[in-house]
Amino acid sequence: MKYIIAPSILSADFGNLQRDIEMINQSEANWFHVDVMDGVFVPNISFGFPVMAAVKKHATKPLDVHLMIVDPDKYVQEFAAAGADRITVHYEACTHLHRTIQLIKASGCKAGVAINPHTPVTLLQDVIEDLDLVLIMSVNPGFGGQQFIHNTYKKISYLKQLIQGINEDLIIEVDGGVGLQNIATLVLAGANAFVAGNAIFATDNPKETISKMKSLTQNSLSV
Repeated sequence: MKYIIAPSILSADFGNLQRDIEMINQSEANWFHVDVMDGVFVPNISFGFPVMAAVKKHATKPLDVHLMIVDPDKYVQEFAAAGADRITVHYEACTHLHRTIQLIKASGCKAGVAINPHTPVTLLQDVIEDLDLVLIMSVNPGFGGQQFIHNTYKKISYLKQLIQGINEDLIIEVDGGVGLQNIATLVLAGANAFVAGNAIFATDNPKETISKMKSLTQNSLSV
């Protein structure tokens, strides 16, 4: 099993963005996680196409784009054109979810769906075979540095059961409160991709922290 570390550039130093991008390039991280927030779906605003294009210019690893926005269909093709490799939309923001998934794929990207802490995994069962990734939010989306919600472990385990015999290659990603203290437990629950922001960038040596996280994912099943 390959385990994926996806540092969230929302937590990077935007005064030294190229430096932090190069750090991720040179680290054991697998993806760049790009959080896009519109101030409507979530109570915060982040960056859009210009910053994402700047990241793409220097990044040597895939861009994992997480759209925390209303009406994502309007922007899928633009994010794909700006360099997204994966585009994840929120179940709660999509009126016609299956159509949105097909739009993402038609744009040449892998398709993901995120669910908020209050959203049951069962609501994805009718689209699960069409997805490349499910992102389980382990905090309420919008701000970094929140406390991990422990019910997340149950949701991961249930999703792992749901995909058996249907879409076993599905990536189960977790975002929010992920760090050295719980990543091994998340692996045991069934997750295989991990978004981390402050847990990486707020440390003295982010590159070393990524390496430690990677090591914990690889060693957790043998403990």
